[in-house]
This record gives sequence, C-alpha cells and structure tokens, in this order.
Amino acid sequence: MAHYGGGGRPAHLVASIPASLAQPRPSISFEFFPPKDDASEAQLWTAIRDLERLRPAFVSVTYGAGGTTQDRTVRVTGRIADETTLTPLAHLTCVGASKRAVRQVVGAYAASGVRNILALRGDPPGNVRGQWTPHPEGLDHADQLVALIRGLGDFTVGVAAFPDVHPDSPDLGHDVDVLVRKADAGASFAVTQMVFDADSYLRFRDLVAARRDLPITPGLMPVTNLKQIQRMSELMGTPLPPAVIERLEAVKDDPAAVRAVGVEIATEIGQRMLDEGAPGLHFITMNRSTATLEVYENLSL
Repeated sequence: MAHYGGGGRPAHLVASIPASLAQPRPSISFEFFPPKDDASEAQLWTAIRDLERLRPAFVSVTYGAGGTTQDRTVRVTGRIADETTLTPLAHLTCVGASKRAVRQVVGAYAASGVRNILALRGDPPGNVRGQWTPHPEGLDHADQLVALIRGLGDFTVGVAAFPDVHPDSPDLGHDVDVLVRKADAGASFAVTQMVFDADSYLRFRDLVAARRDLPITPGLMPVTNLKQIQRMSELMGTPLPPAVIERLEAVKDDPAAVRAVGVEIATEIGQRMLDEGAPGLHFITMNRSTATLEVYENLSL
C-alpha cells in the first residue's frame, strides 16, 4: 500500500464527491464487498477493471454484516487507491470499536491517500436485527462518527440514508431528523440503501431538501438472484414492494428470466429517479459487473 504524506496525493484520491454530485451529468458510482477467498478476490478485481472504464465518480467497499471484514475492507480500499484510477469511498462503522480503534482505521485510510469516508453506525455483530450496544469506549451514533472523522483531518464524509425507514426507527420523520443531524455534524452527501420504490426515495429526498442542502444518491441493485435479494431485504428490515415481488415470482423458476426482469426493474427505477432529479446512481454490484453494465447501457449514461 502506498503512503502519502502532507501532499502530492494523486488527483483521483482527492477528487471531491460532492462536486461530482453537483454536476449536470448524473454521478455514477459502484459498491463492492470485500472478498472471502482468492477466487472471490479475482472476481472482484475483474468487476473493478470492467467498471473502471466507465469512469465512475467513486467506488466503495463495504464491511460485512455486523461490521465484520474490516481488515479486508481497509486492504481492498487501499489497493483501489494504489492500483486504479478510481476514487475510493472508504466505509467505516462504530461496531465493536473504541474511539481509539476508529482513529487508527482513519489513520490507515489517510496513509493510503484516501480522503473520502462513508461514516456508518453499523449493524449489531452476530445478529443484524439484534439490539444495538455500543462499545464501552466507542460511539453510539453515526453523527458522532462524522464529527470524529472531521476532527481528524481534511476528510470528506458521506453517510447512509434510509428512504424506506430504518428498522430501528419509529417513522420516516425520525429518519429525516437523523440525516439532518449527520449533515449538521459535517456530512456533505448521503447514499441510500438499495431502492426498489422510486416514490419512497423521492419523498425522502424532498423532506430532507426542505431542511438541508444535502445531495442524496439512491442505491440501485439489479436483481440476478431472487433468494439472494429476499435475504438481503430481510437483513435490511425493508420489505420489497409487492409489484417487484410479483414480477420476479412470475419467473422464479427460470434463472435467466429472473436476471432479465431484475435488470428491467433496475432500469425503470433508475430512469425514474434520474428523471426526477436524483444526482446520480450508486450501483450495488455484488462484485459482478455484467448486470450493472446492462443497466448502465440501458440508461444511456
């Protein structure tokens, strides 16, 4: 991993994500997850190289469920910084970490030249729908993490947004309040969970816009596997819209048809959100490039 001191960092590492989101042309970005073994790492890098040519505004590498895989996330993010022309958005959570440990991870990102961080509270380890308990010497909320990162240096901080209501939230208004607090703490953009209902995203965006100028990019995932998306929806605590389930269930016995319908649905949702002024789309790739490329091409991006 390369190390960069006080200056001389390559332009792609210090590129401004908020500035990209403010451009007339939609900002496109991609999300990957850290590989579990050598074979999946090879698959990840194939996807990264396939999508690099599209010149996305940024790419992100997630933590695993419950905050696991932190070391791999940091390593893969560092490799992206070192070996590609892509702007990495580094994930960071509060899960199971003291404030000292969080500072150390931020330091590791900074040493590799990374200057864009996505600050997340994260899910409880072991059971993502379990009771959240902060580390005794750690942080309890994402706005606290945003403030900590901003106090450590010249970082641009993004945060998560939940247009379908976070599972721990009483209502949509509470989620709007939480996002506003993150913005007040220093967040300059937000990325949503995967969106399957454009109206939910647009309603949430407009409620936030009435209170803060904060670009919110919707997450978009082309469905290629029905069981996988149902499991992800269950873990997120946000049910898939009935109209989406009906279209996928109608072809569930034909994997090729499921994939085709998934790409079709993602294209429709993405087009609607772009038409209504979304600043861009954040593709959740599952470390595969082909379905994402199809939606990208369908949208003439």
